[in-house]
Parts: sequence; C-alpha cells; structure tokens
Amino acid sequence: MANVGIVIVSHSPKVAEGAADMVRQMVGDAVPLAWTGGDPDGGLGTDLAKIMAAIDAAWSDAGVAILVDLGGAETNSEMAVEMLDEARRDLVVVCNAPVVEGAVIAATEASGGSSLDAVKRTAEELYA
Repeated sequence: MANVGIVIVSHSPKVAEGAADMVRQMVGDAVPLAWTGGDPDGGLGTDLAKIMAAIDAAWSDAGVAILVDLGGAETNSEMAVEMLDEARRDLVVVCNAPVVEGAVIAATEASGGSSLDAVKRTAEELYA
C-alpha cells in the first residue's frame, strides 16, 4: 500500500530544502517527498507551476499533503490543487500547520501507512 506524499512549499528555496532534508533524515524514503520555494526568478515567493510539479513529484495514490509557510504559498497551493484534474483534486490537501514541524510530523504519520485525513489531522494538531 502506498504512503501519503508530502510537498513542502516555502517562499524561500533554502527553507523548503532544509525542511525536506529534515523529513528525509526522520523518515528516509518511506514517503514520496518534494519541495519547492522561490519565485520564477529565484527570489522570495512561490510559483504555481513549481507547486504543480512538486505535487506530481510527490504523487501517491494515497494522496498528497502540502505544508506551506505563508499566505501566498497557501493561496498558490490551493490554486494548484484546483487546477488538478478532478480525479486527483480530492486526494490533495493543504495543511494548516507549521511548515517544518508539520512536515516532519505529517511524514512520520504517513510513513506508518496512515490515511490522508489522518496525516492532515496530525499535522494540524500542532496548531490546536
């Protein structure tokens, strides 16, 4: 059975890469993982096309949980989800959780074979 994939979206490529590195060190290759950060010119920001590519890279039939750092990353991630074909759209969620801690705890939960709902709930409990 496939594990839920994790996507990390940050305004900073270095933050996104660092968070992904922490996830890999915690769970290894147990979950599909992708990250993206920065605008199309390499500055701070996010890029819709890069987010869509990251979703594709982390795709799992169990779904994909996206962790974001700021409002623009959340807005662009939600737009990316809306642009997916209908069959995939319901299998991708944007988590309301801290990007680094949320990504690590979501990936840890996903590595045990938990459902997309359980992965999202576990990540979001950090804000509860």
